[in-house]
Amino acid sequence: MNFFNFDLKKLVMIGIVLALPLISINMQQRPQESNWLSKPFTMLASAVSETFYGFSHGVTDTTALYVNLINIKKHSEDLQSTNNELQARLEKMNELLLENDRLRGLLTFKEQTKMNLMAAQVIGRDLVIDHNTITINKGLNDGLKSGQAVITTGGVLGYIFKPEPFTSHVMLITDRYAVVDGLIQRTRARGIVEGKSQYASTLQLKYVERTEDVQEGDMVVTGGLDNIFPKGFPVAVVESVEKKTFSVSLKVDLRPVVDPYKVEEVFVVLSAAAEDFGDKYAPQAATDTVSEDGKPAAATPTAASTVNPTATPKPAPTATPAVKPAATPAAKPSAPQTPKKPEEKPQ
Repeated sequence: MNFFNFDLKKLVMIGIVLALPLISINMQQRPQESNWLSKPFTMLASAVSETFYGFSHGVTDTTALYVNLINIKKHSEDLQSTNNELQARLEKMNELLLENDRLRGLLTFKEQTKMNLMAAQVIGRDLVIDHNTITINKGLNDGLKSGQAVITTGGVLGYIFKPEPFTSHVMLITDRYAVVDGLIQRTRARGIVEGKSQYASTLQLKYVERTEDVQEGDMVVTGGLDNIFPKGFPVAVVESVEKKTFSVSLKVDLRPVVDPYKVEEVFVVLSAAAEDFGDKYAPQAATDTVSEDGKPAAATPTAASTVNPTATPKPAPTATPAVKPAATPAAKPSAPQTPKKPEEKPQ
């Protein structure tokens, strides 16, 4: 009975006894013949080796792909950073180019005029809706004082109303409290340019006689009174003209030639030096009138002739009576009413 109680020693002995014949048979085979006993082990080892190779190769490829992706991502980030830096430099260069063009224009304007000008930079804008003002970086210490005109190379901007030691507040012509002496460049009709409201960047030309010839697109320039603003400098363009029934003056709405909210550099007029721009801006005004009214090119000579008084024999003198006869034939339907209006005005 104890014989059937197998232990480890008995199992090893039985395995050796069974393996000896097999080993002896295998040793008797020729070298070129395959060992049928080792085939299962060979096939198993080959399968395990192939599986391990495929797994290791897959892991290697995956790791290499991951490393490449990391490198590509890092390279992409470097390229993006370089691109952003170059884009910022390009924007800076464009800004410097625009600033250079503006400053060159300011220098050219200052060299070509007889006025005594002081250049200043806009450093602030008033956020209070009750007034339309800007702040410049020049003040009392620079010799500025209240009432001096502020212009740009394109037109009138306003005047100083509150100078401080290092800065000054400029009241824009669009402010409802701002007034500038103006006249219609084409017909020399005089009026007062006033800001229309504090909520809109518009103007109005007040106190223009009803009989005056004012048309949409006419250029309004400074009258040059008190030698504050130079004479003949652009102020605004006529947007609409309305003849009220019970009024002796026209209702003229204007659009300023200079956008006050896009100005960065200005000139303070220290002395106008009796500067008179005359008809320097007249051709441009005539061109703008034709383009805005949508008239054909054939109407351009007529506008040019009305802008330049010396080109036509009728308005030889610049006085008001010389302008009124020219205005009478232009307004044919109201011709019979023209004599009545001057009679009603003196009353």
